[in-house]
Amino acid sequence: MSALTAPSPAPRRVRRTDRQWAGFWFVLPFLIVFAVTFLAPLAYSIYLSVFRTKLIGGTSFVGADNYLQAFSDPQFWAGFGNVFLVLVIQVPIMLLLALVAALALDSRRLAGSSFFRIGIFLPYAVPGVVAVLMWGFMYSDRLGLAGNINQLVGFDLVTPFTQQWILLAIGNIITWEFIGYNMLIFYSALRTIPEDLYEAAALDGAGQFRIIRAIKLPALRGALVIATIFSIIGSFQLFNEPNILKTLVPNLLTTYFTPNMYAYNLSFIGQQVNYAATIAIIMGIITAVIAYVVQLRGTRKENR
Repeated sequence: MSALTAPSPAPRRVRRTDRQWAGFWFVLPFLIVFAVTFLAPLAYSIYLSVFRTKLIGGTSFVGADNYLQAFSDPQFWAGFGNVFLVLVIQVPIMLLLALVAALALDSRRLAGSSFFRIGIFLPYAVPGVVAVLMWGFMYSDRLGLAGNINQLVGFDLVTPFTQQWILLAIGNIITWEFIGYNMLIFYSALRTIPEDLYEAAALDGAGQFRIIRAIKLPALRGALVIATIFSIIGSFQLFNEPNILKTLVPNLLTTYFTPNMYAYNLSFIGQQVNYAATIAIIMGIITAVIAYVVQLRGTRKENR
């Protein structure tokens, strides 16, 4: 007679162990910092943007009134127009110069490439305030380089501190500051290209321009997308350069020259915190949408 076999026990529900939660504990410090420094201020700004504080009546809920006011505010759109011009004019020039510099350094035909690499990147290491003050001195028509050139030629040839040239002068400062940063992004991407591709291209008799067009530029597509997104964000956040130059030429730059300057002056000088938060939220949404569109188009082209 065979012994009766006991029925197999039902499978036990697996409980999460400390090991399974290990990844979460590693990420938790970042999540806390992210929530405190980004999500909480963002939520508070959205909260402020739907209220309005008046001298008589105090703070009251106004819903979307602040946003409607911003969309019909000529000062906001004037500042937005300035940063948009920087985006469509200065950013392509800066990225093109950074790309040329990266290709020149990667060609291995440039004598003293290490010196030029450090020299091009060095302006990015200069603090922004120092850079703007330095360029502000050179732009001066009395003691600076611009004044010396005008005195040499006998007429006003270089006039950066004028209404028609001030935006170009600011764009020149930004270009000088960030060419090295973008050049480093492109150069790092170029250094990841396998040497086998260059050897195959040499066997096929491809010249330098063919190698750039067929190998290097396709490999740089992802880096170009990243640099473009960073430049878009930087353009819409333009603040330091015009705000510091305003101390040198107070009658030339308005308090709403850029949306960030407008929000800053509304908040800290005009005591209109709610409307300043509205301007910041609108600019954040515009920046995010444009950056997302650029990323989406760049990703699609890269996957083709």
